[in-house]
This record gives sequence, C-alpha cells and structure tokens, in this order.
Amino acid sequence: MKCLTFIAIWALLTVTGHAGEPPRKAGAELRNSGGMSVGHARLAETPAGVKMMFELSGLPPGRHGFHIHATGSCEPPDFKSAGGHFNPYGRKHGAKNPQGMHAGDLPNLVVKPDGTASGELVLSNMTLGPGSASLLEPEGTALVIHADPDDEMTDPAGNAGARIACGVIIRE
Repeated sequence: MKCLTFIAIWALLTVTGHAGEPPRKAGAELRNSGGMSVGHARLAETPAGVKMMFELSGLPPGRHGFHIHATGSCEPPDFKSAGGHFNPYGRKHGAKNPQGMHAGDLPNLVVKPDGTASGELVLSNMTLGPGSASLLEPEGTALVIHADPDDEMTDPAGNAGARIACGVIIRE
C-alpha cells in the first residue's frame, strides 16, 4: 500500500508542469560503497520548488548527514567524486551558520531501527530547469548520505563523516 501511495503522489506531482512544457522530473538511485541499492529519490518541479520524495533501506539506524553534492558522479568506495556540497549561491555550510547555508544542505536523515527512512522535502532554492541553481546542469549533482549526523554549522560539510551512499540525480 505504501508503494502505491508513493506512485500515486508521484503521478499527481508530474502532471503539473510549467505552462506549455512537459513536467520536469528527475531521480536518483542510491547505492552503498559495495554497489548495493539502498533506495531511490524522485524529484519534480513544482511552483514551490523541487519536491523530493525518498524511500531508503539497508542503512545504519540513527541520524545521518544528507546533502546534494555539486558533481553528478558517485565512484565507490568513498564517493568523493561527488565533490563538495551544491552551493550555487556561494554561502557557508549549515542551517545554524549565520553565513549559511549551502543550497545542498538538507535536514539530517533519520533512519529507523529497521534501517529504513522515507520522506519528502521541498527544495525552494533549486530547479530542474536551466540556470545556476539547476540540479541537472552543467555537471549534474548527486544525493549523498553520510555516516554521521550533520552538525548544521561547521563549514564545509558539518562534520558528517564518511560518505556511505550516493546517487547521481538524472533527468527522467
């Protein structure tokens, strides 16, 4: 039933594009350092920004840094190919930083004791269309899960530790 609800909401989101053009959609399949899938994220352009819905499993329980990184590459085992956080506005890191925050700074991911996490976010400062805040141009972007929680303050990455999962955001 949960999967059907996810699909129904996704279908509803994708029927609302900008006037005269097809809906803008993207997605990411996240994999751990061993290459195993740990879930997916679906993104759709809405009037409020980019809505991201995600369903994940097989992750360590607890809080984890969750970010959009500036390069559309996820080379295991360390995923450093994804570069730093997506930061088209040249800000510092973290929601608690008075000079922050990067566009790619997302709330910490909370993984349940069974290793699953799901949710949705609206990314009001990003787009799937053209421009410097685009998640799809020119080098693409990646969604990254870190081993530790993000402290939401320390530049450049919130002391979130190693990268444990990564998925390139691609146009759908």
